[in-house]
Amino acid sequence: MNYHLNFNLIWRHFDKLWQGLVLSLELAVLSILIGAIIGLVLAIWYVSAGKLVRAIISAYVEFIRNVPLILLVYIVFYGIPTVVDFAYSATVSFVGTLSLYAGAYLVEVFRSGLEAVPRGQIDAGKAIGLTPLQRLLHVRLPTMARITLPALSNTFISLFKDTSVASVISVPELTYGAQWINFNTFRIVEVYIVTTIMYLITGYSILFGLRGLERRFRAER
Repeated sequence: MNYHLNFNLIWRHFDKLWQGLVLSLELAVLSILIGAIIGLVLAIWYVSAGKLVRAIISAYVEFIRNVPLILLVYIVFYGIPTVVDFAYSATVSFVGTLSLYAGAYLVEVFRSGLEAVPRGQIDAGKAIGLTPLQRLLHVRLPTMARITLPALSNTFISLFKDTSVASVISVPELTYGAQWINFNTFRIVEVYIVTTIMYLITGYSILFGLRGLERRFRAER
């Protein structure tokens, strides 16, 4: 069997890949933002609430972290609308699923960050008369942000790669675009070579940008 590489058909349909890459980034950004809100709220509750709340949050974290993402995508997109008779688009469904998925991981990231804030800083806030809310906003959260930034960077890169799972429910992100070109041109090797390169370039660009942000924050401490 002689297979000859021919990228002409890939370039002819490159708009599918480019548009898919843009959508993948949008999905990742939305999911990390919503997931960060979920994770931060639950982390604050976890470190300040009682055993019952901690148990509920821990159950959520363990469930999400031990169920494959693709299964969660199927449950949210196919299962929930069947049970509650409620419809939503594939894109909305996936953003919601990936946000919950990110939130479960970010709960642990933010919780460890909050617990890593030096006790002396909190005591200093008490000494100058800051209320618990003021200590949270002006002492604990800024310090936590610096501590957790590397983990947040890794989570964002991971979520960007996880957007490829959206192809199973026909969200037209990068992997779905590659599948479309493959099904319509049968140039499987070429299209996945190009797609892999696009993932690598984008992933490393995100990595270098976030590492630069980390260095800037460390320099200001």
